[in-house]
Amino acid sequence: MAEAAERKEQVASWTADKKLVSKYAMDLQQLDNGVVVSPRGWKCAKCDKTENLWLNLTDGSILCGRRNWDGTGGNDHAIDHYKEAGYPLAVKLGTITADLEGADVFSYPEDESVLDPLLGQHLAHFGIDFSSLQKTEMTTAERELDQNINYDWNRIQETGQDVEPLFGPGYTGLVNLGNSCYLAATMQVVFSMRPFCSRYYVEQSLKAAFSVAPADPTVDLNMQLTKLAHGLLSGKYSVPILEDDDKSNAPSSLEGIHPRMFKSVIAASHPEFSTMRQQDALEFVLHFIDQVDRMNIGNPNFDPSRSFKFGIEERLQCPSGKVAYNGRKDYILSLNIPLEKAVNKRELADFQKLKAERDAKGKDVSTDEIVRPRVPLKDCLDCFSAPEEVHDFYSTALKARTTAIKTAGLTSFPDYLVLHMRKFVMEEGWVPKKLDVYVDVPDIIDISNMRSNGLQPREELLPETAAGDGEESPKLLADEVIVAQLVSMGFNYLHCQKAAINTSNCGVEEAMNWLLAHMNDPDIDSPISQDVQTPHIDRSKIDTLVSFGFEEELACRALKASGGNVEQAAEWIFSNPSASAASDMDVTTSGGAAVDTLLPDGGGRYRLLGLVSHIGTSTHCGHYVAHILKDGRWVIFNDEKVGISKNPPLDMGYLYFFERLES
Repeated sequence: MAEAAERKEQVASWTADKKLVSKYAMDLQQLDNGVVVSPRGWKCAKCDKTENLWLNLTDGSILCGRRNWDGTGGNDHAIDHYKEAGYPLAVKLGTITADLEGADVFSYPEDESVLDPLLGQHLAHFGIDFSSLQKTEMTTAERELDQNINYDWNRIQETGQDVEPLFGPGYTGLVNLGNSCYLAATMQVVFSMRPFCSRYYVEQSLKAAFSVAPADPTVDLNMQLTKLAHGLLSGKYSVPILEDDDKSNAPSSLEGIHPRMFKSVIAASHPEFSTMRQQDALEFVLHFIDQVDRMNIGNPNFDPSRSFKFGIEERLQCPSGKVAYNGRKDYILSLNIPLEKAVNKRELADFQKLKAERDAKGKDVSTDEIVRPRVPLKDCLDCFSAPEEVHDFYSTALKARTTAIKTAGLTSFPDYLVLHMRKFVMEEGWVPKKLDVYVDVPDIIDISNMRSNGLQPREELLPETAAGDGEESPKLLADEVIVAQLVSMGFNYLHCQKAAINTSNCGVEEAMNWLLAHMNDPDIDSPISQDVQTPHIDRSKIDTLVSFGFEEELACRALKASGGNVEQAAEWIFSNPSASAASDMDVTTSGGAAVDTLLPDGGGRYRLLGLVSHIGTSTHCGHYVAHILKDGRWVIFNDEKVGISKNPPLDMGYLYFFERLES
């Protein structure tokens, strides 16, 4: 609720000159008329206005302010009172806080906002304790600033240059519903893709979607996606705002649409997205794809989410020379950013030296002097496939724990490749931090070298169990030390197990990074493969859940997912209505890359289609903006504002969307 520094700077720039002390402040007359002002419940003494109220500092009267040019504001009762009584100073109620310099004091005879050095004393005369008051209204300067920002389209800037607005089909904005920019930015990119445009706009009319919708179409995802697609792509809701003289026969606003019903439906099954808080765009994309996938179960040919899906295969080789393969499916490729691969190390060293010198003198470096690491995207992709050591790996061939080498690759290339840059990491002490880094992303990428071809002719698989042991191999067993540390931080037991397994027990930090990037994976609540040792489930707990009416198999899955806790298991079942259906996203083991005919596949060359960038220090605050390549030019989608991008921030993306180029 604090006033942001950026906001203060904007207001200071707008007012330009510092307010002067009023000549009426030092010897202001205050009447002893017994008036005591309550701390809340204010109302104009001459009308029903409860906002834009001004307290006259001479007689304590509370009256509404001036009427604005557009008819809003007050009814001029405060200025009329000055004309009648001549009492010079008034302060705007709702702007008074412990920081009295921020209060909006107006001098009628001087006709400007002023400073009152004795404001605390003047307020106390009417029984007002300013130290306990909170700001509820904008000052005159803030209101002027907001009116000018909202009135003029060209206030939306990109690198200091005005953005030329765009209108028409495909250039419709999404109005912010209150911290919903994560939804607006991602949906603009999604509906720039052919599969979603075809499925919900070209091939399906609003009438057709309505005819197959349930009794209440407001809760039908298919209906709301069709409605959203027609709203974004038809151009009906993207026309210039008309001047006042031309508005007689026009709607009040056609600058964008309010996706309220869509947000309500897509968020219905998610406790976080149903709130008005800011959310992580990555988590929302995964949740959205999962919901579309579930809606199209049994009808894969009409499932546009299929265009994102691809296979990942990890290869483990122990010193015996034998190998093991583990496979899974995913929708988004999450990449670490290797800062050690920065191409501007000399500039970084010079900047650090300059910063140290400035710090020693108690000075800051200016914004234009800051140097950030610049890492090529190719190095991020290479980092994903690079060999890494897996310590404490149990080899069924050697019958001992050893160090194995792990590599990873893709078994298929999706139609649309989504790259997530892991900019949010954990610092020492488990403090989350956003990496201040640039990633150089080219227009065309080629990931052909990342394909995994499975078991090769000369390779020999590790045996499932060590000869003579008769026991399952513990190679995929989660490290309970890592799991316990993650659980102590409030994460789900099953999720922590998967994080440890998928990072090959490399450490808590690696598991944490994986967990943060996969919190909303479609298979995050699916049981771990039977190849993985899981805790013994008490039979009495299974019987307890069965007595509730759940099937025994589902009860076992839920208890495994919740670490054996009955209450959490019941909650898991209720929060996963389709949990009884087998998920094709489970982690599996195999002798190599299996051919999945349901997965799209093709060449490894891709063209950059769009990106979603994040402004701020955390995924739970800040702002998301989308830039999309449309009709041969880059376009910025900033909530309801859509315009030509003159300098798209291609090196600052959080999510990158690529479209496969046909061979």
